[in-house]
Amino acid sequence: MTATITGPDFLALQVRDVEAAAAFFEQHLGLTRAPVAPPHAVVFATQPIPFAVREPLPGVDLDSGRPGLGVALWLAADDAQAVHDRIAAAGIPILSAPQDGPFGRMFTFSGPEGYALTVHGG
Repeated sequence: MTATITGPDFLALQVRDVEAAAAFFEQHLGLTRAPVAPPHAVVFATQPIPFAVREPLPGVDLDSGRPGLGVALWLAADDAQAVHDRIAAAGIPILSAPQDGPFGRMFTFSGPEGYALTVHGG
């Protein structure tokens, strides 16, 4: 076998309201938009992997259950506890309280449109 996969290279959440989801990530998590994005999406300047929110692809039904069920999306932070405190104070639902985990402090919250997102680090 000569061709190999080297790992994830791009992550996107499909959402009903791209601008509202993008504003959430900018306002509550401090993400910055990348200078270029494909149509119908907002890409953030995240490292090492670009992250985006985008309109649903044809055939995707976001009303059939909790979006992303079965997928674990972890976001790195320099201080997960501080991120928790900030978003909890903003009234964002916390699904799993801060605890020490294999990659530092971690917690899970309900992001745009019900996606469960975990923040870790610090």
